[in-house]
Amino acid sequence: MSTVTDAPTRPRTPSAPASRTARLRRSADRPRRSLPLTLLTGLVLLYTLVPLAWLVISATKTEKTLLDSPGMWFSGHFALWDNIRQTLTYNDGIFGRWLLNTLLYVVLGAGGATFLAVLGGYGLAKFDFRGKKTVLAVVMGAVAVPATALAVPTFLMFSKMGLTNTPWAVIIPSLISPFGLYLMWVFATESIPGELLEAARVDGSSELRTFFQISLPLLAPGIVTVLLFTTVATWNNYFLPLIMIKDPDWYPLTLGLNAWNDQAATAGGEPVFNLVITGSLLTILPLIAAFLLLQRYWQSGLSAGSVKE
Repeated sequence: MSTVTDAPTRPRTPSAPASRTARLRRSADRPRRSLPLTLLTGLVLLYTLVPLAWLVISATKTEKTLLDSPGMWFSGHFALWDNIRQTLTYNDGIFGRWLLNTLLYVVLGAGGATFLAVLGGYGLAKFDFRGKKTVLAVVMGAVAVPATALAVPTFLMFSKMGLTNTPWAVIIPSLISPFGLYLMWVFATESIPGELLEAARVDGSSELRTFFQISLPLLAPGIVTVLLFTTVATWNNYFLPLIMIKDPDWYPLTLGLNAWNDQAATAGGEPVFNLVITGSLLTILPLIAAFLLLQRYWQSGLSAGSVKE
Protein backbone atom coordinates (compact mmCIF):
# COMPACT_ATOMS: atom_id res chain seq x y z
CA MET A 1 0.00 0.00 0.00
CA SER A 2 1.61 3.18 -1.13
CA THR A 3 1.29 6.42 0.71
CA VAL A 4 0.75 9.69 -1.05
CA THR A 5 2.93 12.51 0.17
CA ASP A 6 1.78 16.05 -0.22
CA ALA A 7 3.88 18.22 -2.44
CA PRO A 8 5.77 20.93 -0.59
CA THR A 9 3.91 24.18 -0.70
CA ARG A 10 5.75 27.14 -2.14
CA PRO A 11 5.68 30.43 -0.31
CA ARG A 12 3.41 32.97 -1.82
CA THR A 13 5.10 35.54 -3.95
CA PRO A 14 3.74 39.03 -3.35
CA SER A 15 2.19 40.73 -6.30
CA ALA A 16 4.19 43.31 -8.20
CA PRO A 17 2.30 46.38 -6.90
CA ALA A 18 2.55 45.17 -3.29
CA SER A 19 6.27 44.43 -3.68
CA ARG A 20 6.88 47.85 -5.23
CA THR A 21 4.97 49.54 -2.41
CA ALA A 22 7.02 47.67 0.20
CA ARG A 23 10.27 48.71 -1.50
CA LEU A 24 9.16 52.31 -1.63
CA ARG A 25 8.21 52.20 2.05
CA ARG A 26 11.60 50.73 2.98
CA SER A 27 13.42 53.34 0.90
CA ALA A 28 11.42 56.14 2.54
CA ASP A 29 12.14 54.81 6.02
CA ARG A 30 15.80 54.20 5.27
CA PRO A 31 16.89 56.64 2.55
CA ARG A 32 20.04 55.87 0.63
CA ARG A 33 23.06 57.73 1.92
CA SER A 34 24.95 60.00 -0.41
CA LEU A 35 28.57 60.74 0.47
CA PRO A 36 28.86 63.93 -1.67
CA LEU A 37 25.63 65.29 -0.19
CA THR A 38 26.83 64.48 3.33
CA LEU A 39 30.14 66.27 2.72
CA LEU A 40 28.35 69.28 1.23
CA THR A 41 26.00 69.44 4.23
CA GLY A 42 28.99 69.26 6.57
CA LEU A 43 30.69 72.15 4.78
CA VAL A 44 27.54 74.27 5.01
CA LEU A 45 27.27 73.42 8.71
CA LEU A 46 30.88 74.47 9.32
CA TYR A 47 30.37 77.66 7.30
CA THR A 48 27.40 78.49 9.55
CA LEU A 49 28.74 77.47 12.96
CA VAL A 50 32.40 78.52 12.78
CA PRO A 51 31.68 82.31 12.76
CA LEU A 52 29.18 81.83 15.59
CA ALA A 53 31.70 79.81 17.59
CA TRP A 54 34.35 82.49 17.01
CA LEU A 55 31.92 85.17 18.21
CA VAL A 56 31.07 83.28 21.40
CA ILE A 57 34.74 82.50 22.16
CA SER A 58 35.89 86.07 21.45
CA ALA A 59 33.18 87.51 23.69
CA THR A 60 34.87 85.80 26.65
CA LYS A 61 38.16 87.72 26.18
CA THR A 62 39.35 91.10 27.32
CA GLU A 63 40.59 93.82 24.99
CA LYS A 64 44.19 92.68 25.49
CA THR A 65 43.70 88.90 25.29
CA LEU A 66 41.46 89.35 22.24
CA LEU A 67 44.51 90.29 20.18
CA ASP A 68 47.08 88.08 21.92
CA SER A 69 45.27 84.70 22.09
CA PRO A 70 44.28 82.31 19.27
CA GLY A 71 41.01 83.28 17.61
CA MET A 72 39.29 79.90 17.99
CA TRP A 73 40.33 79.16 21.58
CA PHE A 74 39.67 80.63 24.99
CA SER A 75 42.19 82.76 26.85
CA GLY A 76 43.20 82.29 30.46
CA HIS A 77 40.77 84.88 31.85
CA PHE A 78 37.02 84.29 31.29
CA ALA A 79 35.67 87.83 30.89
CA LEU A 80 32.23 87.26 29.38
CA TRP A 81 30.24 88.64 32.31
CA ASP A 82 32.57 91.62 32.66
CA ASN A 83 32.23 92.33 28.94
CA ILE A 84 28.42 92.18 29.16
CA ARG A 85 28.42 94.56 32.12
CA GLN A 86 30.77 96.99 30.36
CA THR A 87 28.73 96.80 27.16
CA LEU A 88 25.51 97.70 28.97
CA THR A 89 27.13 100.53 30.97
CA TYR A 90 29.65 101.98 28.49
CA ASN A 91 29.03 105.60 27.43
CA ASP A 92 26.16 106.06 29.91
CA GLY A 93 24.39 102.88 28.80
CA ILE A 94 23.92 103.95 25.18
CA PHE A 95 23.72 100.28 24.13
CA GLY A 96 20.37 99.97 25.90
CA ARG A 97 19.09 103.02 24.00
CA TRP A 98 20.20 101.49 20.71
CA LEU A 99 18.45 98.24 21.66
CA LEU A 100 15.20 100.10 22.38
CA ASN A 101 15.52 101.97 19.08
CA THR A 102 15.94 98.68 17.22
CA LEU A 103 12.90 97.22 18.99
CA LEU A 104 10.91 100.33 18.01
CA TYR A 105 11.90 99.97 14.37
CA VAL A 106 11.07 96.25 14.43
CA VAL A 107 7.69 96.58 16.15
CA LEU A 108 6.44 99.44 13.99
CA GLY A 109 8.33 98.70 10.79
CA ALA A 110 8.34 94.90 10.61
CA GLY A 111 4.96 94.61 12.35
CA GLY A 112 3.40 97.15 10.01
CA ALA A 113 4.99 95.51 6.97
CA THR A 114 3.56 92.14 8.01
CA PHE A 115 0.09 93.62 8.55
CA LEU A 116 0.07 95.35 5.17
CA ALA A 117 1.43 92.22 3.46
CA VAL A 118 -1.37 90.12 4.99
CA LEU A 119 -4.06 92.55 3.86
CA GLY A 120 -2.58 92.97 0.38
CA GLY A 121 -1.85 89.28 -0.19
CA TYR A 122 -5.34 88.26 0.96
CA GLY A 123 -6.96 90.85 -1.28
CA LEU A 124 -4.93 89.82 -4.33
CA ALA A 125 -5.64 86.13 -3.72
CA LYS A 126 -9.37 86.21 -2.98
CA PHE A 127 -10.81 89.23 -4.80
CA ASP A 128 -11.07 90.01 -8.50
CA PHE A 129 -10.77 93.64 -9.58
CA ARG A 130 -9.73 95.67 -12.57
CA GLY A 131 -5.97 95.95 -12.92
CA LYS A 132 -5.20 92.91 -10.76
CA LYS A 133 -2.66 91.51 -13.24
CA THR A 134 -0.91 94.87 -13.39
CA VAL A 135 -0.63 94.99 -9.60
CA LEU A 136 0.80 91.46 -9.55
CA ALA A 137 3.35 92.42 -12.23
CA VAL A 138 4.41 95.47 -10.21
CA VAL A 139 4.79 93.33 -7.07
CA MET A 140 6.89 90.77 -8.93
CA GLY A 141 9.07 93.54 -10.36
CA ALA A 142 9.49 95.15 -6.94
CA VAL A 143 10.74 91.85 -5.51
CA ALA A 144 13.64 91.93 -7.99
CA VAL A 145 14.71 95.49 -7.06
CA PRO A 146 17.33 95.57 -4.26
CA ALA A 147 16.58 97.84 -1.33
CA THR A 148 19.94 99.62 -1.65
CA ALA A 149 18.95 100.86 -5.12
CA LEU A 150 16.02 102.74 -3.57
CA ALA A 151 17.89 104.12 -0.57
CA VAL A 152 19.20 107.31 -2.21
CA PRO A 153 15.87 108.28 -3.88
CA THR A 154 14.14 107.59 -0.56
CA PHE A 155 16.63 109.85 1.24
CA LEU A 156 16.04 112.69 -1.23
CA MET A 157 12.28 112.37 -0.85
CA PHE A 158 12.40 112.25 2.96
CA SER A 159 14.86 115.16 3.01
CA LYS A 160 12.37 117.37 1.16
CA MET A 161 9.67 116.27 3.63
CA GLY A 162 11.88 117.11 6.62
CA LEU A 163 11.77 113.57 8.04
CA THR A 164 15.47 112.72 7.95
CA ASN A 165 17.24 112.21 11.29
CA THR A 166 13.94 111.02 12.78
CA PRO A 167 12.71 107.49 13.52
CA TRP A 168 10.08 107.84 10.78
CA ALA A 169 12.84 107.87 8.16
CA VAL A 170 13.56 104.24 9.09
CA ILE A 171 10.05 103.08 10.00
CA ILE A 172 8.11 104.27 6.94
CA PRO A 173 10.37 102.63 4.28
CA SER A 174 10.35 99.42 6.36
CA LEU A 175 6.56 99.21 5.99
CA ILE A 176 6.93 98.12 2.35
CA SER A 177 7.84 94.47 1.84
CA PRO A 178 7.23 93.27 -1.75
CA PHE A 179 8.53 89.79 -0.94
CA GLY A 180 6.22 89.55 2.09
CA LEU A 181 3.27 90.65 -0.06
CA TYR A 182 4.13 88.05 -2.71
CA LEU A 183 4.54 85.33 -0.08
CA MET A 184 1.19 86.12 1.54
CA TRP A 185 -0.50 86.17 -1.88
CA VAL A 186 0.79 82.67 -2.65
CA PHE A 187 -0.02 81.39 0.83
CA ALA A 188 -3.56 82.82 0.86
CA THR A 189 -4.25 81.35 -2.57
CA GLU A 190 -3.34 77.85 -1.39
CA SER A 191 -4.57 77.83 2.23
CA ILE A 192 -8.00 79.46 2.07
CA PRO A 193 -10.63 77.56 0.03
CA GLY A 194 -12.96 79.75 -1.97
CA GLU A 195 -15.88 77.55 -0.95
CA LEU A 196 -15.27 78.45 2.70
CA LEU A 197 -15.54 82.16 1.94
CA GLU A 198 -18.68 81.62 -0.14
CA ALA A 199 -20.29 79.70 2.72
CA ALA A 200 -19.49 82.55 5.12
CA ARG A 201 -21.02 85.10 2.74
CA VAL A 202 -24.15 82.99 2.35
CA ASP A 203 -24.49 82.89 6.14
CA GLY A 204 -24.46 86.68 6.19
CA SER A 205 -20.91 87.27 7.45
CA SER A 206 -19.35 90.57 6.44
CA GLU A 207 -16.01 90.62 4.63
CA LEU A 208 -14.28 92.13 7.66
CA ARG A 209 -15.68 89.50 10.01
CA THR A 210 -14.86 86.72 7.55
CA PHE A 211 -11.27 87.93 7.34
CA PHE A 212 -10.64 88.19 11.08
CA GLN A 213 -12.60 85.14 12.27
CA ILE A 214 -12.15 82.66 9.41
CA SER A 215 -9.26 83.63 7.15
CA LEU A 216 -6.81 85.04 9.69
CA PRO A 217 -6.45 81.79 11.71
CA LEU A 218 -5.78 79.88 8.48
CA LEU A 219 -3.11 82.43 7.54
CA ALA A 220 -1.25 82.13 10.86
CA PRO A 221 1.71 80.06 9.54
CA GLY A 222 2.20 82.45 6.62
CA ILE A 223 1.93 85.48 8.91
CA VAL A 224 4.65 84.11 11.20
CA THR A 225 6.85 83.36 8.19
CA VAL A 226 6.53 86.90 6.81
CA LEU A 227 7.01 88.34 10.30
CA LEU A 228 10.29 86.45 10.69
CA PHE A 229 11.61 87.65 7.34
CA THR A 230 10.66 91.29 7.94
CA THR A 231 11.96 91.20 11.51
CA VAL A 232 15.37 89.91 10.42
CA ALA A 233 15.53 92.46 7.58
CA THR A 234 14.65 95.37 9.90
CA TRP A 235 16.85 94.15 12.77
CA ASN A 236 19.90 93.85 10.51
CA ASN A 237 19.15 96.99 8.48
CA TYR A 238 22.30 99.08 8.18
CA PHE A 239 22.42 101.12 4.98
CA LEU A 240 19.06 102.86 5.36
CA PRO A 241 19.72 104.11 8.94
CA LEU A 242 23.26 105.07 7.86
CA ILE A 243 22.01 107.64 5.34
CA MET A 244 18.90 108.68 7.29
CA ILE A 245 20.08 109.01 10.92
CA LYS A 246 22.81 111.35 12.20
CA ASP A 247 21.83 111.59 15.86
CA PRO A 248 23.46 108.74 17.86
CA ASP A 249 20.45 108.71 20.18
CA TRP A 250 18.36 107.28 17.30
CA TYR A 251 20.94 104.76 16.09
CA PRO A 252 19.89 101.11 15.79
CA LEU A 253 22.24 98.43 17.08
CA THR A 254 23.91 97.91 13.70
CA LEU A 255 24.86 101.57 13.39
CA GLY A 256 25.83 101.93 17.03
CA LEU A 257 28.18 98.94 17.04
CA ASN A 258 29.79 100.23 13.85
CA ALA A 259 30.37 103.58 15.57
CA TRP A 260 32.12 101.79 18.45
CA ASN A 261 34.22 99.85 15.96
CA ASP A 262 35.31 103.07 14.24
CA GLN A 263 36.52 104.59 17.53
CA ALA A 264 39.88 102.88 17.18
CA ALA A 265 40.53 104.66 13.86
CA THR A 266 39.78 108.15 15.21
CA ALA A 267 42.38 110.39 16.85
CA GLY A 268 42.32 109.84 20.59
CA GLY A 269 39.59 107.23 20.27
CA GLU A 270 39.36 104.35 22.73
CA PRO A 271 39.49 100.85 21.15
CA VAL A 272 36.59 98.78 22.48
CA PHE A 273 36.73 95.75 20.20
CA ASN A 274 35.75 93.44 23.06
CA LEU A 275 32.58 95.47 23.60
CA VAL A 276 31.81 95.43 19.87
CA ILE A 277 32.06 91.64 19.81
CA THR A 278 30.04 91.23 23.01
CA GLY A 279 27.43 93.65 21.69
CA SER A 280 27.23 91.66 18.45
CA LEU A 281 26.63 88.50 20.47
CA LEU A 282 23.86 90.18 22.44
CA THR A 283 22.39 91.50 19.20
CA ILE A 284 21.89 88.09 17.58
CA LEU A 285 20.43 86.41 20.68
CA PRO A 286 16.88 87.80 20.15
CA LEU A 287 16.90 86.61 16.53
CA ILE A 288 18.02 83.12 17.54
CA ALA A 289 15.31 83.00 20.21
CA ALA A 290 12.67 84.13 17.71
CA PHE A 291 13.64 81.44 15.21
CA LEU A 292 13.66 78.72 17.84
CA LEU A 293 10.29 79.73 19.28
CA LEU A 294 8.56 80.19 15.91
CA GLN A 295 10.34 77.44 13.96
CA ARG A 296 7.34 75.11 13.70
CA TYR A 297 5.15 77.89 12.31
CA TRP A 298 7.89 78.92 9.92
CA GLN A 299 8.35 75.38 8.55
CA SER A 300 4.62 74.82 8.11
CA GLY A 301 4.34 78.18 6.39
CA LEU A 302 7.01 77.33 3.82
CA SER A 303 5.47 73.92 3.07
CA ALA A 304 1.88 75.11 2.74
CA GLY A 305 0.28 73.95 -0.48
CA SER A 306 3.07 71.49 -1.30
CA VAL A 307 0.89 68.41 -0.78
CA LYS A 308 -2.44 67.91 -2.50
CA GLU A 309 -4.96 65.29 -1.42
